[in-house]
Formats: sequence, structure tokens, C-alpha cells
Amino acid sequence: MTDLDKRLKDHLGYAIDHAPAVQAIFEKAGLRADDVQTVADLQKLPVVSKDHFVEMQQANPPFGGWLGVPMERLQRIYLSPGPIFDPLGLDDAESFDDVELALSQAGFDKGDIVVNAFLYHMVPAGLFFDEGLRRVGAVTVPMGPGNTETQIKVMLDLKVAGYVGTPSFLAMILDKMTEMGIPKSAIPLKKAFFSAEPYPPSLRAKFEGDYGLKTSQAYATADLGIVAYEVYGEKGFILPKNLIVELVDPQTGQWVEEGTPGEVVVTSFSKVYPLLRFGTGDMAVMIPGAGRLFGLVGRSGEAVKVRGMFLHPNQLRFATASFVGIAGLQAVVTREGTYDHVTLKVAQQAGATVDEEALKAAIKQVAHLSINAVEFVETIEGQRLIVDERIWD
Repeated sequence: MTDLDKRLKDHLGYAIDHAPAVQAIFEKAGLRADDVQTVADLQKLPVVSKDHFVEMQQANPPFGGWLGVPMERLQRIYLSPGPIFDPLGLDDAESFDDVELALSQAGFDKGDIVVNAFLYHMVPAGLFFDEGLRRVGAVTVPMGPGNTETQIKVMLDLKVAGYVGTPSFLAMILDKMTEMGIPKSAIPLKKAFFSAEPYPPSLRAKFEGDYGLKTSQAYATADLGIVAYEVYGEKGFILPKNLIVELVDPQTGQWVEEGTPGEVVVTSFSKVYPLLRFGTGDMAVMIPGAGRLFGLVGRSGEAVKVRGMFLHPNQLRFATASFVGIAGLQAVVTREGTYDHVTLKVAQQAGATVDEEALKAAIKQVAHLSINAVEFVETIEGQRLIVDERIWD
């Protein structure tokens, strides 16, 4: 038995005793804790899909039986799309070890002034990276997204050396600097760390080639924190020590061979939120013999990440349920330059008129995502509520 196997065995004993959802999964599978002795034995257990996870929380609010500590041990409760409640507790210090290590290996250091352009409310990204930056000794400017011209002034006035946020928003900032006539030589930025959306080769060439930045990225989720991270100049994504990451066949839940796409399934060692074989819905490939992820290659589920936030079909259903006269709808996500564009196609019932602005406002309230355009059509093509037509070049 390896050290990781022993750690898993000890952790599962705790999780079964303290998180009713884990106990229920073992009972339904007809297994006892002793039946899972190694990481490979996890394949005996079912994968908990994100959709099923939402159903569990709705049936047994607020955490679906996954909370492994008393409520008074919590510090914060986040709300993620789905909707999903994600607890952060006093016993979650290890989850910050991974972001500290990732930022440190990305070159963020003591005394660096860094703009944090992740959201600081509802979702954990802003405060999560804020804590990681604090741990490496950086000085954080908690800007959040938006207010491009203010971001530029802050960067120039404070001589900001680092940026954490989405790559598309940094591209918008740099493009605006060009429009304002600010020369590249006047931009103090030296390094950037990205997450929440794909980082395409075209933007990497722009940031690293045109601007000379050292850039890295992380694959992270609101439920798990950092699942894998990249180090500048190295190939592949490093897997953190505080998670067990499996790549599985979405149909069977069994491991796929290295080099073959599989769904990312994660088991967390968190005592606060001991997620067991949590299916992210993301598809990835493991580099043969390297123990690292090559990267993400798509989604196995229905949710689509748009501008750093997951847009889930259930959100569209909930937001539009009160509108009379909708025969069908579909959100189509495209890419315009570095910006995700969402068009909502709506088929109206005969004689009905749907208020376009009210529809956009309802979706923004539920999904926290702006719809760029509403297109009224005769019929909706296909069965999917969300269609992702973006091409990442």
C-alpha cells in the first residue's frame, strides 16, 4: 500500500463517519470502507455527476449531505452555477496550499504588486487567489473584472507587475492600452496567471511574444479549487497533492489509458467537503508516462463555461419558466476576438410576444451572465439548450 493509498483509506473512514452522502454512496454500492484499499479501488464506486450533485443538494439542502464538519466550522458559503452551495471551512487550509504553490512556481513573489481580476463575490475565485497571493507575499489590488480604463490607470500608477484573472479580460485591457496610445515599453506588467476559461495559443503568442509576459494557467473549479496547474516553460499540467484526479470513460466510470481523452473525476481530501469521485464534466488527456495532464479537450456534460462562469441548462430553464409564450429556446455561444458572445434564440408560440429585455434581465439575474443578443426564430434546431460554437485557435 502506497502512502497515497493509506491516506485515501484513512480519509474515507472519516468521510463515511461524518458526511452522510458518502456513507449513502457506499451503502448503495453494497460496499464497506475496507472494500476501497487503494486509489484503483475507487473504480468500484459510481461517479457523481454535477447534475446529480445539484439534485442531491436540492433534495437535502443546503449541501446534499456532503458537509463533513459542523456548520459552525464554516467561514464562508459560496454560490456556484447550478445552483451549487460550496462551503469553505476553518479546516480547509490545505486547499490554499495548492494555489500558493501554483502562484509561487509561476513566479509570483514577495513584494510583487498584483491585480486580482477575479470576482470577489458569490464565487470563490477572487478570495481564493487573494489568499494565495497573500501567502507568497505579494501585494494584491482587489480589482475584480470590468472597469477597463480604471484597471489601466491602476496598473500604470502602481507599476503593477502581475495579473491574475481570465486571459480574455487581460487581452481587453492590453487592446485598450493600444487604443489609448500607450506604448508596450510603458506597461509594467511582467507575469500573468489565468484560470476560469481556455487559454488559446493565439493569446499565449500575444502575451508572451508581443508583450514578453511570463504566463501560466490553472484548471480550477469552485467546488474543488485548483485541479491542475501549469508552470511557465514546462509541458503539461501538474496535479496537486491534495486531490486524487482520475480520467475515466464517462459511460462506465472506469479509467482510460494514458493519451486517451477521459472525464476528469476528482476525490478531495477535504474534511469540510469530502467530495468523492466528483465528475467535473470536463474531458482531458494524461501525458503518457509523465503523470501530468496535457490539457482539457472539451465537456462531457451540458454545462458550458462562458466568460469564466458555467452556464447550465437548468439556469435557462429556471430563468425563463415564468415567461408565457416561449415554445423553445437555445443559447448559442460564439467567440468574437477574445470575447465570448451569447445569442439567445427564442421560438415564440403563435400570437405570443416575449419581452426581449425582460428575458435578458431574468437570465442575468439567475445565471449572472449577460446575453448579448436575442434572436426570434421559427423553430429551434437540435435538442441542446446550450450550443458551444467557439473555436479555440
